[in-house]
Amino acid sequence: MKYTPRLKDKYTKEVVPSLMKKHTYKSIMQVPRIEKICLNQGFGKIAGDKKLIEAAVEEMSIISGQRAVTSKSRKDISNFKLRTGMPIGARVTLRGEKMYEFLDRLISVSLPRVRDFKGVNDKSFDGRGNYTLGVTEQIIFPEIDIDKVSKINGMDITIVTTATNDEEAKSLLQEMGMPFKKDEKQ
Repeated sequence: MKYTPRLKDKYTKEVVPSLMKKHTYKSIMQVPRIEKICLNQGFGKIAGDKKLIEAAVEEMSIISGQRAVTSKSRKDISNFKLRTGMPIGARVTLRGEKMYEFLDRLISVSLPRVRDFKGVNDKSFDGRGNYTLGVTEQIIFPEIDIDKVSKINGMDITIVTTATNDEEAKSLLQEMGMPFKKDEKQ
């Protein structure tokens, strides 16, 4: 028996029929799905410290379950003490089963660990059906040992979907279990 992630099962058994009914799709292939999840972290002030950069890349690899790559600067900027080829960030792109596993951990474990969490902002869509979420501390992920963290870094998490507009993407993420903020008017 082959292992399938819990969120992938939920998508095929519950989310697809629900979205087909809600948006009146004629084919299962019209139902939006998640293509990939991109994690991105800028180094900022630690860009000159090699040990802190290695620690940040290692933490990102632990969080995602996949090796992180450093992003390097393309040109010199003297005001920021930046040279061409210096590492300025780390990034990971998750697809397939690792993507579903990460999203499941993010929704069910990590986001509830955020201090004073009331839900994620529903205005962070880009107009083409993709959602970006900023995390201020990497210690919300249970894989990170707080005692070994040398510097607290934030990261951006972008969920890329096949949805054509923000409304479809929001309903997809809601069905998957993303905790959006409730309107205060109700």
